[in-house]
Amino acid sequence: MSGIEALRDALPDAAADIRLNLQSVLDNSSLNDAQRWMVAIASALAARNERLRDAVLADASAKVSSEIIEDAKAAAALMAMNNVYYRFRHFMETKEVYKTLRAGLRMNRIARPLSNKIDFELACLAVSAINGCEACVRSHEEVVIKGGLTEENVNDAVRIAATMHAVAQAIEL
Repeated sequence: MSGIEALRDALPDAAADIRLNLQSVLDNSSLNDAQRWMVAIASALAARNERLRDAVLADASAKVSSEIIEDAKAAAALMAMNNVYYRFRHFMETKEVYKTLRAGLRMNRIARPLSNKIDFELACLAVSAINGCEACVRSHEEVVIKGGLTEENVNDAVRIAATMHAVAQAIEL
């Protein structure tokens, strides 16, 4: 039994829908395997639940390259920083001074991921959805669409993110 299957089976009855969704979003997706797993890993990390993180990483390590796993980790870490900063700037949009101040935050990995740039951006979009940063979601969505992905791909990535976030909550029930 995989780590995700064991976790799904351990979810309480109050999370029966989440249990079904966890299987569905990973099995029925317009995303390829690399995209699906990068989004799942980054989302599980962003959800900040140790059991979920460990289950997803265990299953992913048997299915995708170490570069995809490392890029997912980098996407989660970078968006933890960027989503706070750019959400703050969005909140403060009526104060012109914040629009002119330099962020000064290093984000080199976004320009040079280990695997695929567009897939990395898709993982960043998913984490930004979890973290609730409208500016980052819009920015990453624009990049992935221009990079050749579809709105269905974006929707599927956010479905995975939403479900991972819900699983993290359901584990705590």
